[in-house]
Amino acid sequence: MGHLCLINQGGKGGGGDCEETGKAFQSSERDPEIRRKAPPPTPPPKPARRLEGKRPSAHFFHSRPTLHAAMGPSIPLLFFFLLSWSGPLRGQQHHLVEYMERRLAALEERLAQCQDQSSRHAAELRDFKNKMLPLLEVAEKEREALRTEADTISGRVDRLEREVDYLETQNPALPCVEFDEKVTGGPGTKGKGRRNEKYDMVTDCGYTISQVRSMKILKRFGGPAGLWTKDPMGPAEKIYVLDGTLNDTAFVFPRLRDFTLAMAARKASRVRVPFPWVGTGQLVYGGFLYYARRPPGGPGGGGELTTLQLIKFHLANRTVVDSSVFPAEGLIPPYGLTADTYIDLAADEEGLWAVYATREDDRHLCLAKLDPQTLDTEQQWDTPCPRENAEAAFVICGTLYVVYNTRPASRARIQCSFDASGTLTPERAALSYFPRRYGAHASLRYNPRERQLYAWDDGYQIVYKLEMRRKEEEV
Repeated sequence: MGHLCLINQGGKGGGGDCEETGKAFQSSERDPEIRRKAPPPTPPPKPARRLEGKRPSAHFFHSRPTLHAAMGPSIPLLFFFLLSWSGPLRGQQHHLVEYMERRLAALEERLAQCQDQSSRHAAELRDFKNKMLPLLEVAEKEREALRTEADTISGRVDRLEREVDYLETQNPALPCVEFDEKVTGGPGTKGKGRRNEKYDMVTDCGYTISQVRSMKILKRFGGPAGLWTKDPMGPAEKIYVLDGTLNDTAFVFPRLRDFTLAMAARKASRVRVPFPWVGTGQLVYGGFLYYARRPPGGPGGGGELTTLQLIKFHLANRTVVDSSVFPAEGLIPPYGLTADTYIDLAADEEGLWAVYATREDDRHLCLAKLDPQTLDTEQQWDTPCPRENAEAAFVICGTLYVVYNTRPASRARIQCSFDASGTLTPERAALSYFPRRYGAHASLRYNPRERQLYAWDDGYQIVYKLEMRRKEEEV
C-alpha cells in the first residue's frame, strides 16, 4: 500500500516527520492490538467552494499544503476515468484498421483482375498481329500488281488516244453538208428572201483554228448552265459571270485571281439588269452587256418565239442604252442540246454576231452580223451546219464554228464551220476534237485579244487555248 506524506511550506523538517509516521504505521500494521484500537481515518477536508463571480484570494494560491491535500484524492479518479475510456478507443481503432485492410484487399483483387485482362488482351493482339501480317503482305503485293497493271493500261490508253488524234488530223470528219444541198440544190435550197452575199472583211484577220490545244479547269461556280467571259474591248482583267438561264444579276470580279478564291462571291460586285435574260447567249462587248430579253408569257425553253427583243445595257451606268426587236419570226433554239437559248451572241475581230434558227428551216443554223451601236442587222446567212446534236458555237475572223456532242455527253468536237467571207471552204477547215474531257458545254465565248475560249461545262469554268493558222494554208 502506498503512503502519502505532505511536505510543509518551507520544505524543511518534512523528511523526518515522514519517516516517523511511516515507522509508526508499519509497527501498527504488525501489531494487531494497535490495529484494532486505531481510530478510523479522518475524512479529508472538503475543498473550498469557489464563489460565483468572485476571484480567489491570494491566500488561496499560497496555501500549498491545503491545495495538495484537497487534490490528493482526485488523482486516482482521473486515472480511473482515463482507463475506463481507453477500451472504446481501442475498439474504434481496431474497426478502422479492419476496414482499411478490407478496402486494400479489394483494390489488390481489382488490380490483379485488370492485370489478367491486360495480359489476355495483349496475347490476343499478338495473335491478331501474327495473323494479319501475312495478309497485309499479300495485299501489298496485289496492290503493287494492280498499280503496275493500271499504269500499263493508262499508257496504252494514252497511246491509243494519240493515234486517234493523229487519224482525226489526217482524216477529218466530213463537213455537215447534206448531199442534196451541195449537188442537186433540192430541198436544202433556202428561200430567196434571205441574203447570202459574201461578207467584206473590215480587218485583215485571216486566221482559222488549227486545233484546240489545251484546257484549264479553274473552279466550279454556280449551276449547270451559265456564262463567264471577259470584255475583249474593255479592261483585260475583269471577269463577268452570268449564272443560270433565267436571271437578272451578273457578278463582276476585278481580277481572275479573285474569281478563283474559295469565297469568290464576296469579292464580286453585283450588277442587276432591269429585265431578266433568257438562255446563255449573253455577251459583254465594249463595256455593254448584250442579251436577249425573255418576252412576257414566252415559252420556258424549247418552244417557238414570234419575236425576241435584244437589250443593250451599260454596265458602268447600269442603264438600258438601246433595244431592238430581232428581225426574225418563229425563232427556235439553235442548238439541239441547249433548249433554253434562242439567240447566241458572239464577238470576234470583226465585231458582233448572232447565231439563231427559225421555224422556216428548223434543220440548220443561221448567222447574222449586227451593228454594236444600233443593234441593226447588217447581213444574214443560211449556214449548212445542222441543229441536231449542236451544243454551242463561236465566231473567229468571220468564221462560224459549231460544236457538237451527244446525249449523254461525250467528247465535244468542232464538226462544222462556215466562213461568211467565203475564204475558208469546208474541205480546208480543220474539224478538231476538244481535249479529253467528257461533258456538255452550256456556252462558249471567244476572246480575240487572248485567242482563248471561255467555256461553262456543267458548272465548271474552263479555259481552252487555241492553235491558229492562216485560212489559205492547207490542212
